[in-house]
Amino acid sequence: MALISFQGNPLNTCGNLPEIGSTAPEFSLTNSRLKEVTLLTYAGKRKVLSIVPSLDTPTCAASARMFNQKAGSLENTVVLVISADLPFAQARFCEAEGIKNVTALSTFRSSFAKDYGITLVDTFLAGLTGRAVLIIDENNKVIYSELVAELADEPNYAAALAALSD
Repeated sequence: MALISFQGNPLNTCGNLPEIGSTAPEFSLTNSRLKEVTLLTYAGKRKVLSIVPSLDTPTCAASARMFNQKAGSLENTVVLVISADLPFAQARFCEAEGIKNVTALSTFRSSFAKDYGITLVDTFLAGLTGRAVLIIDENNKVIYSELVAELADEPNYAAALAALSD
């Protein structure tokens, strides 16, 4: 378990994020067309996984907008914003915000959050995910991992993007 906080109050996750150098766990997530996508869907590409509790919160929305802004200039890289929101809500959010450079994926019908050790297990937020950024290379090795210590904070964009240039 990892200990993080929300507005200073402690929260626990169900496990730990995959470690740098490890092989990313396989996943199956749902896109806006209700189709399942997996790591294999993005074979041969670098994958930025921006994991957020819900796009219907200010910090999560800001994070999606920031990665959308930066994603257009990243070569051989896909940016996946992953949340527990239903695909319909994700699609409405992306349409309303003009988000076209990232792909929103839903954890609904998936064990993703548990498999990646990011499910919140206590407080009124139980069942949502913590906020994290993982970067997975073309060979599905984890090259960057950040679990944001305070759920209300944004991730370290500069460090995540720097990991892509190494």
